Amino acid sequence: MLEVAMTRNTIAMLDTGAGKTMIAVMLINHVWSDFISSSNNSQKKGRRVIIFLAPTVHLVMQQYEVIKQNTNLEVEYYHGTKGVNTWTAEIWQKELSLYQVLVMTPQILLDALRKAFITLDIVRLMILDECHRAAGNHPYSLIMTEYYHKAECKPSVFGMTASPVIRKGVSSFTDCEAQLSELESLLNAKIYTLTDRSELDDFVPLAKQLNKYYNSNPVHFDGLRAKLGQLLSQFDGEIAKLQNATSFQYKDTDGIIKDSRKHLPTWLNRIFVSLDEGGLICAVEATKFCMESHQIKEDSDSSDVSGASVLCTKFLERVLDEIKINFVDGYEELLSSESGCKGALELGYLSPKVYELIQIFLSFSKSSQVRCLIFVERIMTARVMKQLMRKIGFLSHFAFSYLCGGSSDSLSPKKQKEALDSFRSGKVNFLFTTDVAEEGLHIQDCSYVIRFDLPKTVRSYVQSCGRARQVDSQFVILLERGNVQQRDLIFDILRSKYAMIDTTIKRDPDDALFPKTCTRDEEKEYCIESTGAKVTMSSSISIIYRYCEKLPRDKFYIPRPTFEVKHCCSGSYKCKLILPPTSAFQTLEGPTERSCHKAKQSACLEACKKLHQMGALDDNLSPCTEAPFGEHQSEKDLMRPATTNGTTRRKELHSRAATSAMSGTWACTNAGVKLQGYRFDFLCDMPEIKYSSFVLLIDSKLDKDVGSLELDLYLIDKKVKATVSPCGPIELDREQVEKAKRFQELFFNGLFGRLVTGMKSAGQSRKFLLNEQPEMSFWSPANMYLLLPIDSSCNETVHINWRGIESAASAVQFFKDAYLNPGGTFSSIEKICKEGEICLANKKVEMSKLRDAVVMAVHSGKIYLILEVLPDMTANSPFDGVTEKSGAEFPTFTEYFCKKYDVVLQHPSQPMVLLKHSHNAHNLLYAHAIEAGIYISTTKKPEFHAHMPPELLIHIDVPVDVLKSFYLLPSMMYRIESLMLASQLRKEVGYNPTDCCIPSSLILEALSTLRASEDFSFERLELLGDSVLKYAVSCSVFFKYPSKHEGQLSNTRTQIICNATLYRLGIRRNIQAYIRDEAFEPRRWLAPGQVTIFPSPCECKLTGSTEEVYLIQDDTNSLVLGKTCDKGHRWMCSKTISDCVEALIGAYFVAGSLDAAFAFLKWLGIDAMIGDEAISNAIETASLRDYAPKIDEIRMIEEKIGYKFAVKGLLLEAIMHPTQQDPAITYCYQRLEFLGDSVLDILITRHLYEKYTDVDPGELTDLRSASVNNETFAQTAVRHKLHLHLQHGSGLLLQQITDYIRALGESQSSPDPEKNAPKGPKVLGDIVESITGAILIDTKFNLTQVWDIVESLLSPLVTPESLELPPFRELSELCSHQGYYLGTTCMKRKDEMVTAVLEVQLPELRVTRRAIERNTKEAKGKAAFLLLKDLEKRGVMHSRYETQVKQLDHIAKETKDPEESHITAMDLDAPVPPYRNGLLDSDLDAPILVNVGSNKGGPRIALFDLCKKKEWPMPIFDFTEERQSAGGKGGPLIFTSIVTLHLPFSGEIKLPGDGRADKKRAQDSAALALLYGLQKLRLCQVYVTPAS
Repeated sequence: MLEVAMTRNTIAMLDTGAGKTMIAVMLINHVWSDFISSSNNSQKKGRRVIIFLAPTVHLVMQQYEVIKQNTNLEVEYYHGTKGVNTWTAEIWQKELSLYQVLVMTPQILLDALRKAFITLDIVRLMILDECHRAAGNHPYSLIMTEYYHKAECKPSVFGMTASPVIRKGVSSFTDCEAQLSELESLLNAKIYTLTDRSELDDFVPLAKQLNKYYNSNPVHFDGLRAKLGQLLSQFDGEIAKLQNATSFQYKDTDGIIKDSRKHLPTWLNRIFVSLDEGGLICAVEATKFCMESHQIKEDSDSSDVSGASVLCTKFLERVLDEIKINFVDGYEELLSSESGCKGALELGYLSPKVYELIQIFLSFSKSSQVRCLIFVERIMTARVMKQLMRKIGFLSHFAFSYLCGGSSDSLSPKKQKEALDSFRSGKVNFLFTTDVAEEGLHIQDCSYVIRFDLPKTVRSYVQSCGRARQVDSQFVILLERGNVQQRDLIFDILRSKYAMIDTTIKRDPDDALFPKTCTRDEEKEYCIESTGAKVTMSSSISIIYRYCEKLPRDKFYIPRPTFEVKHCCSGSYKCKLILPPTSAFQTLEGPTERSCHKAKQSACLEACKKLHQMGALDDNLSPCTEAPFGEHQSEKDLMRPATTNGTTRRKELHSRAATSAMSGTWACTNAGVKLQGYRFDFLCDMPEIKYSSFVLLIDSKLDKDVGSLELDLYLIDKKVKATVSPCGPIELDREQVEKAKRFQELFFNGLFGRLVTGMKSAGQSRKFLLNEQPEMSFWSPANMYLLLPIDSSCNETVHINWRGIESAASAVQFFKDAYLNPGGTFSSIEKICKEGEICLANKKVEMSKLRDAVVMAVHSGKIYLILEVLPDMTANSPFDGVTEKSGAEFPTFTEYFCKKYDVVLQHPSQPMVLLKHSHNAHNLLYAHAIEAGIYISTTKKPEFHAHMPPELLIHIDVPVDVLKSFYLLPSMMYRIESLMLASQLRKEVGYNPTDCCIPSSLILEALSTLRASEDFSFERLELLGDSVLKYAVSCSVFFKYPSKHEGQLSNTRTQIICNATLYRLGIRRNIQAYIRDEAFEPRRWLAPGQVTIFPSPCECKLTGSTEEVYLIQDDTNSLVLGKTCDKGHRWMCSKTISDCVEALIGAYFVAGSLDAAFAFLKWLGIDAMIGDEAISNAIETASLRDYAPKIDEIRMIEEKIGYKFAVKGLLLEAIMHPTQQDPAITYCYQRLEFLGDSVLDILITRHLYEKYTDVDPGELTDLRSASVNNETFAQTAVRHKLHLHLQHGSGLLLQQITDYIRALGESQSSPDPEKNAPKGPKVLGDIVESITGAILIDTKFNLTQVWDIVESLLSPLVTPESLELPPFRELSELCSHQGYYLGTTCMKRKDEMVTAVLEVQLPELRVTRRAIERNTKEAKGKAAFLLLKDLEKRGVMHSRYETQVKQLDHIAKETKDPEESHITAMDLDAPVPPYRNGLLDSDLDAPILVNVGSNKGGPRIALFDLCKKKEWPMPIFDFTEERQSAGGKGGPLIFTSIVTLHLPFSGEIKLPGDGRADKKRAQDSAALALLYGLQKLRLCQVYVTPAS
């Protein structure tokens, strides 16, 4: 067989189980090997794919597994349930490049060929399993006729079948030959079978056929049949009466009645069939299954507007009662024994046919290895027989199941697979099945096949017989005694079988090389030249239906085509096709055809052609889900698919933008310069504290809002208001420039850096910084400005304090000389001249003038402030070192400086001075000490002072106010630099109208994330910008694509405004370089002339290009977001970029209204401007609509909304539902609803943004969510009775609106917390949105006027006081805030209802609530609502938002009773009973193994995981801090963490950790101590993993 198949197209005719699939596998290996060996031949190289076709999903999966296991090729499977029908050309091309063998159903291949996703010229071999199905309009037949026989390069064909004859029988050799020839002609292949079957018989076991006979049914139940017939008539009449109701004037409800009337006889027929074939018990089971299937349908469609469903249920209940009347009491006991079953047979409870089947089952051994397939004709029979056999007690050692497919009552593909797997594995012994299991299924252990219902064709006989695969297996046929028809049927089938075999064997093998040509009538078709896709007459109807499926739909409206076929006088037919209102066009009349069906096909073919030409079908004849863009290539770029762009998962490395205004070259020219001056003034809220003013000298002229600003700086216990004001150009000569540079270098390095480097203890000589590096290396052209003090005595004009600057320059020169000529001493003063004078390093100073003097230590380069002179202490006094060891090593200060610094004191007898240390700069931009508008008292840290011999100090003649101001400058300059960058971005955008300016502070807010730790962030602006963007794009696509439906517009809008698109646009405009995603870090801030002492060397992979992006896709904990290296590179989430883009849109909208926002969008790359012509066309189209018949409705609506339309047609469109039944109306409200949705969004968001300026961004988001949703709009529609004017044609919709209004009224009049609030139908919210969209167009886009109208409609709006969150979210936030464990369990019940159980573990109580609802969300919401009420009664509640939380916490701390907070700590030495689920368990649980990582954070993670597993509250960490010091001089700061854990019902554990240098490691130490404490209580077993 294989040799023949290798040389020609072959149809292999072999018995089932004879190895046809393995022959196909060997052929695949041969063909692929031949392809590889001939790969140098370019013509053959392109034909690289092998396609294996199988007619069912089961066979696809079965053959896929076989091929995958027996070849080395890449194999994949394809069927409808995999979602292949929605694939695009790109996906198919990827699949074809990845796999060599494609196993699929023929319909998948046919669709792919029709759409030109696959062409036969790439297929090398095509295998057709069960190829006898290739007849009529089967996909096998269509593939061959439409594509194979028309292809120039045809693939090889290999067909497989056990029975090539598919008709009911053959009457002669000629008839058989005709069927075989027809199959050969269609498949372009020759049938081949074995002439000598002896070898086949040795290896392929054939089942032995046995005929089992049963008697005719002795009991007929004629009376029961009559009664059931009367019930049918009665209930059919009652349902028919319902059609007189008003609601049944609508098509959908009328259809429900008609369907219900059809159900009754259908159900009764199934019950009668079960009664005849199985007996009275089977009739009961059939009735129950009818009731079950009806209940499932009723649950899926909850709107029973007519009561028809109730009547159907009552009918089935009455039928069941009438059947049960015929039973005697205790009839179920009859099924427990063989004798009882015989009695049941005599009473008619079981039919003779079923009784015979039971006897066959009894003849089998009781072994669990029995596998038996029972073939039945009907699905109902399979289900009923399975249920019956499970009730027979003496068959309980066997397992029964059923398998069916192909109709609405069939099992789902998943259930079918489970049934087959159970049968194959032996879990099921007997499987009742329809013909779905006849073909191809390989069940090796099947030993018995029973035909409960007779086969109708030769194919059915051969295929079902072939399912018995074991040696000595049996094929049993049940026949009724004396039934001539059954006897003749079996005789004809057997005769046909042998005729088929004989004809096949005796055929001339030479004819095989010349199969007959397939002839078929040519169909009209429409081809797409660009892709090769085509639509034929036979495929046109399915494409139209598929197109309609993609149109917008809802629960009450399913878009479908309508056909109106007219019979012409000449005997021909003409069809008028009517498409839904949202389609590209509505009506089309097709050409005349000779039959009704052909007329429909022809009309659909013309419609497909027109839809493609209009762009509604793409070039692959798939429905377009997005609006076409034509020549707008830029918009195509916007909609490129992206993977993780704009998500938090995607981390990226970006550069920071350089501040162009800070750049300059004047510091390097060694000449005078004219610079722009900006005065800094500081005013403290404590009047007694003064700060010196400074002047910023910079090369560029700053924008007005940058050069003139006010700024609050927050210190620990005070606030300083800083102001910046321009003071014009200031000219400096060369000498002044040099002195100013020395001043800046000295102070910024002395205060925040390190002027002297090197340590004697490390063997390093001490060096002065300004001596060691070239002068210009301190001054970068990218960061060049001067910060100079202003003489405080001159308030009106700017007088730079040159005296102090010159003093600093002199000090620098002194330093240089001292370190260039080291001599063991720094003092230039040899002796004291006068009493009361102190010798400093560079001069003599009166002792009384030293207080608050600014000095610098020559040996260390540190800057100090002199507090006082210590007359009782000299350099010969005992040294007060930090540790006892150092104190012992250095007895006096003299020896300390000699041994430590090689400094010999010249005046050791002078009084020492007490110095105040300088300190690092702090971030003063964030109000960390001021919360909720009040000062929080902060314990001031103890100050540590230094003692110093005066001769080591250089006096710098600047006031102490100047020194204090220096600590304000880093934060001040950081803010100004940020504003400069914002202003720089504003200039790039280039929107400069004369009447407004976008403040740089607002742009800065839009560029600042939460990680920036400012008093502001982009979150509020992002929320507003999101609405503005949605509105702008909605208006743009609405008018740009007037013929596109709401679904296409929504999809287009979504792709344009999605984060991935905004991310790409932001990257294109380099916005990421301006984003502030990190907190201000003063220690890394550098002024010009300053050298960093906290370097962060660049280890990035960027070369400096702003467009270069280094990516990482997943969440990597090792990355520190926002941290900047010395070259300005930092990691950020790509979503941050898209969020900032939205925030910038919001900023431009706030400052410059829609014009500014549209200008920014255009700069960004989204041209959302709307042309006047498009608006005029929309208004003109609406004005042409005939509104006269609805003029009364229109006037009433205008009165209700308080607005009179100029174009009445807009309002008419706004109230037109798609279900309206007037074919002349070709529009509906969906497009206006799309527009109105965005209008309401921007109006309400703007209102909330402007009204609630102080609310938390999270609360603002919740306010918008509560205001902009369907339920709010639905209640608005009901409140103003707008629903009364909705033009629709759905009785279901009318009933649901009525039910909602009734339920809403009941919930408002008598609220019941046990009941969920009613949910409004979407259509009610839609009409509010559509009317708003109509008003927008009618007012020529006057948003202010629209808001005046809408605000009164929506009033009262949600406020922060009336805002309510969904209960489950509120409960989750409460538990997260309090650290309580929240357990959630959801279970689906048999009746499809969901049970949700929520548990909260309080310190001494476990609170549990459960709820049962239709879905998980509602069940969890109801249980959470009840649980919140329980917790509220126990005083457990919290505020949702940050500002409120801080206020409540502050109040709670002040009012808390200390006795109430006292909880007795647990005794770690006392045994504690273990805890499980809120109860004390007497049985000791095994301790949980806890793996503790040694890395930072490892102990805390382990502790939190343990608490989660044990369902304990989360631990609470607290801190203490102290400095390690043995004297007056300060030491390192040490943190000690104390952790508290409450064990439910057992008390509290409170343990401290060891002291650590940072808080996180202190927490780790405490967490580890607690874990060991829990181990001591036998609650866990700790294992510390070594550090990697």
